[in-house]
Amino acid sequence: LFMVPGMFHCGGGPGPSHFDAMTPLVEWVEKDLPPVSIHAVHKRGGDTVYTRPLCPHPQQARFSGAGNVDDASSLVCE
Repeated sequence: LFMVPGMFHCGGGPGPSHFDAMTPLVEWVEKDLPPVSIHAVHKRGGDTVYTRPLCPHPQQARFSGAGNVDDASSLVCE
C-alpha cells in the first residue's frame, strides 16, 4: 500500500499529482523486486513544483536534513 498524502480522492490537492505505479508493480511481479518507494511529482500549469517519494505503508517521507525539501532526493522513507 502506497499512500499519496494530499492528493485528495480525485486529485487537485496540494499533494503529488503525477506518478507511475504500474512500472514498479510490473517489476515486483515479473522480477520479484518490491518497490522501496515510488517517485511522485506535483505539477502546476505543466511545471514541476516539487518531487516526493511515495513510501510503502506505514513508512512516511521524511526530510533527511540536507538538500532542498522540494526534491525527492532530500527525503527518505522511514
